[in-house]
Amino acid sequence: MIRTRVGYAGGTKNHPTYYNLGDHSESIQIDYDAAVISYGELLKVFWANHDPTYPTHSRQYASLILYHNEEQRQLAQAQKLQVELDSGRTVHTQILPLGEFTLAQDYHQKYYLQSRRALLKELTAYYPSLWDLVDSTVAARLNGLAGGHVSPDQLAAELPSYGLSKEGQERATQLAQ
Repeated sequence: MIRTRVGYAGGTKNHPTYYNLGDHSESIQIDYDAAVISYGELLKVFWANHDPTYPTHSRQYASLILYHNEEQRQLAQAQKLQVELDSGRTVHTQILPLGEFTLAQDYHQKYYLQSRRALLKELTAYYPSLWDLVDSTVAARLNGLAGGHVSPDQLAAELPSYGLSKEGQERATQLAQ
């Protein structure tokens, strides 16, 4: 992943916020390198990491795929159909055009990393603006690590490119264990 940011999308209300979502859903924006991972592979991760056959009871937590173009829509529809065939159940995930994505408030960004104060402090030396931090690839990778989504082998391969101090590297390595 190049960058991840959380926010609100899928609705029509102008300027949604956490306490005034209107018809939007909480969403994640993912910027990725298509030479490293395809859109289809990202979709497979999406399907594997929640139960799309479970109907949500609020628009805030709806299962959505928000596409940018016709190719993405078709691939999402095809994978949705395959999930239904494989499970024998109705998939409740909606597939809709993206429309507008509104960033969530600062306290929602890099949620897992926020509880890792020492790493966060080190990153703020490189990214003094919160929004520069939110846009950072390194912060996205470390947030994934803090959330338990990076393997020790993957971290070992990437860690030298993060630009962390020796202490920061040690803290990151401890998170992966």
